Amino acid sequence: MIDQYTANDFKKGQPRWCPGCGDHFFLASLHKAMAEIGVPPSQTAVISGIGCSSRLPYYMNTYAMQTIHGRAAAVATGIKIANPSLTVWQISGDGDGLAIGGNHFIHAMRRNIDINMILLNNRIYGLTKGQYSPTSPRGFVSKSSPYGTVEDPFRPAELCFGARGRFFARSVATDNTETVEILKAAWRHKGASVCEILQNCVIFNNGAYDAIYSKEGRKKNAIYVRHGEPLVFGENNEYGIMQEGFGLKVVKIGENGITKEDILVHDAHCEDNTLQLKLAMMDNEHGFPIALGVIRDVEAPTYDSAVNEQIEEVKAKKPYHNFMELLETNDIWEVK
Repeated sequence: MIDQYTANDFKKGQPRWCPGCGDHFFLASLHKAMAEIGVPPSQTAVISGIGCSSRLPYYMNTYAMQTIHGRAAAVATGIKIANPSLTVWQISGDGDGLAIGGNHFIHAMRRNIDINMILLNNRIYGLTKGQYSPTSPRGFVSKSSPYGTVEDPFRPAELCFGARGRFFARSVATDNTETVEILKAAWRHKGASVCEILQNCVIFNNGAYDAIYSKEGRKKNAIYVRHGEPLVFGENNEYGIMQEGFGLKVVKIGENGITKEDILVHDAHCEDNTLQLKLAMMDNEHGFPIALGVIRDVEAPTYDSAVNEQIEEVKAKKPYHNFMELLETNDIWEVK
């Protein structure tokens, strides 16, 4: 589409999040991405559930709706099927999207509905004042786990891939450039797309992503994956990712005879998600960089298109196409 909008065309109201909240950073990226995508505000819908991040629709000059806790995906699905021409964005936090909304999340993935699902992951319940969430790490101390959680967390990429997800990307809220790029890639993908946005809750879980929250930190502790390009990272791209057995390993280019040609090349379009999932699961705790960018992007038939095609096929075979024609298919008497 022709780029004819600015970020201001999509702005509305004054955000009421805490100063420094990752939601501010993401909102600015979303406004910019929408302007560059070029879909008019009148053809865009932004849907959310409940939570701090779910206030975002109030700050969008588009069709927008804050719904009920955990039901954003269900409402977004209905909107897309009822009006396939709309571009639909779903905004959820890790609690809204993966706890009470977890069932809707996995089935939206499985059905491959053409909606853009944004998961703002700060690993905490912020709106209700600091309880642990489905993505909080084991041992996490919070108001609802004063002695540390005894649960293992969901890892969003693992959940997405397990539900037959076809698109998964990840960015850091403070990285405006990369966030805009993955949002544009999500829009181009036809089907359910998930963008996980890593962000700090400055009040209840500040520092959750400190290792990659700054540009300098990302140079050391993150890797930007690009389809068709070698998986290299580091301040001078001196490190790379290689396959080792069924797993991955970090190597230093130039040591032990390793050259850039030995490094894995990222394939986001591979139907088999084995290596994509391994990339998405890397973390600093195990000596790996955190993968940012579009990790998986595979085309497949979409639910909304299939439903509407089915409706048209059935309608074509019927002797009636509206209510009046339906009435006229039966015997008619004229009463005088």
